Amino acid sequence: MSMEGAAWGSLMQISRAKAGDGKISRETLKRIVRFAAPYRTRLLGFVLLSVVGAFLAVATPVLAGQVVNSIVAGTTPDVVIRLALLIAAVAVADAAVSLATRWFSSRIGESVILDLRTAVFDHVQKMPIAFFTRTRTGALVSRLNNDVIGAQQAFSGTLSGVVSNVVALVLTLIVMLGTSWQVTVLAMLLLPVFLLPARRMGGRLAALRREAANHNASMGTQMTERFSAPGATLVKLFGRPDAESHEFALRASRVRDIGVKMAMMQAVFVTALTLVSALALALVYGLGGYLALGGSLNTGDVVTLALLLTRLYAPLTSLANARVEIMSAVVSFERVFEILDLRPLIREKESPAPVPAGPLSVEFDNVRFAYPTADKVSLASLEEVAVLDTRGGEEVLHGVSFRVEPGQTVALVGTSGAGKSTIAQLLARLYDVDSGAVRFSGTDVRDISFAGIRQALGMVTQDGHLFHETIRANLLLANPEAGDEEVWDALRRARLEDMVRSLPDGLETMVGERGYRLSGGERQRMTIARLLLAQPRIVILDEATAALDSTSEAAVQAALGEALQGRTAVVIAHRLSTIRNADRILVIEGGRIAEQGTHSQLLERGGRYAELYNTQFAAEPAAEAAE
Repeated sequence: MSMEGAAWGSLMQISRAKAGDGKISRETLKRIVRFAAPYRTRLLGFVLLSVVGAFLAVATPVLAGQVVNSIVAGTTPDVVIRLALLIAAVAVADAAVSLATRWFSSRIGESVILDLRTAVFDHVQKMPIAFFTRTRTGALVSRLNNDVIGAQQAFSGTLSGVVSNVVALVLTLIVMLGTSWQVTVLAMLLLPVFLLPARRMGGRLAALRREAANHNASMGTQMTERFSAPGATLVKLFGRPDAESHEFALRASRVRDIGVKMAMMQAVFVTALTLVSALALALVYGLGGYLALGGSLNTGDVVTLALLLTRLYAPLTSLANARVEIMSAVVSFERVFEILDLRPLIREKESPAPVPAGPLSVEFDNVRFAYPTADKVSLASLEEVAVLDTRGGEEVLHGVSFRVEPGQTVALVGTSGAGKSTIAQLLARLYDVDSGAVRFSGTDVRDISFAGIRQALGMVTQDGHLFHETIRANLLLANPEAGDEEVWDALRRARLEDMVRSLPDGLETMVGERGYRLSGGERQRMTIARLLLAQPRIVILDEATAALDSTSEAAVQAALGEALQGRTAVVIAHRLSTIRNADRILVIEGGRIAEQGTHSQLLERGGRYAELYNTQFAAEPAAEAAE
């Protein structure tokens, strides 16, 4: 490797490292060791190969010097040929070791990425809905990408670098001192000229890289939000395209300026260090040649010292910045562990109870509930705030009790914020009650496995969310084992069969981000088809038709009739016919059941339901009321 190459390599290492002067936690190191335990055999092989590679790197300059000495001494050609063959053998061995080291490095590094990403992904899936309502998606994705890759560098880069550089440095110093201590000591005097600019320039480059990364992240966030279907719609309706363009251009121009500045700093740095290397080589050749002419040093030794010079400065520069690299890797591990240490509020029992067989009843028994505070479900770093919001924790349900018999439909009505959706979320165990119990046919939902709840209960929400996948993939989310016949039957019952068959790709049609290639009514009927495919015994409808026009609402309502048939249902009512046909209506106000009864009974009482009915539902079209 030339001195210029060594300069570039050292510069890249120190500029990529994150500044960090904090102490390394012993507990974090223990966790890293435990995490690496499954790969200890490969790690050992990796380290041993790195040591062998360091030996081979030093062997070539020594052999090259011996070749020169043999030529000067006038030995037979056989000796020179054998040395040349030995150099070739060392080169082949070095290539083989490099490939093997690279295989170990990539295998260990990619395995670490797989384990960390899988662990974080699986853990995040266990978090409650409150976690996702607070966390910025970009910050969470960054943990799965940037921090996981940073942690990987501890095994694939930092570990190998430290081991090989220490071995290479020790061997190089031993050989150089044994060859000529005078030249070695004089070469070491130039070391500060190499190291000090490297540390200073590397720190400035690292700061510039971080600033550029922050601007790129901001641009990425802006593009992600503005290029999504709802974001683009919002910008077109209410946004200021010129202002959006100006804001983006400012960040992009700053990244450009940083790029130019970094390029010039790197060029100046490498040019200066190349000059230093040339001076160091001149010193070696000058002093070494003088000693060789005086008979105290062999000619080949001068060549050996010159070739070893780069193997002296490059490892020293890397080791001088090793602590920064180690801290960078440890910080990445700590950020990953921070996610893994956030315990889910909702946990499954080790030995969950089975879901009772047959039609299921639903019971709320004196349920009290308060949404969890931020410190219980989130991290300040994931919300990208300095301090977590301390608000929350106030009770929103106050002793709610009711029962829905198997096959019955109960409607929940009330003003916005009364607690209707909270009841639905507790029933689906998206949250856990603070006191009281929610039961399926007498069995507490906290005793049932998550899989059991998913098998027993289906929910249709107002937004009708779909993934950016095919129609088939979105439907099979509810029942992966379903065949085409079952899928088409669900689409037929959801009043979507004709529409899907008219599409060129049929079931393989991509629905777009959040299903935006479909109309609102089609999206909602897709979620109902998914519900029908799941065949749950309990159905929750959370204002499933609230955002639809009357035509789409009629089609969705017909599909809902299929979904509710023969099933226990809890309906957060929006449509008059749903309320009127319900077996019982619960009026929720202020987190309590203010009234309950049938439609006619509640109207006769002239209470809160009658007031809601007159203000919200009486103005509906006569034809709809007749339905």
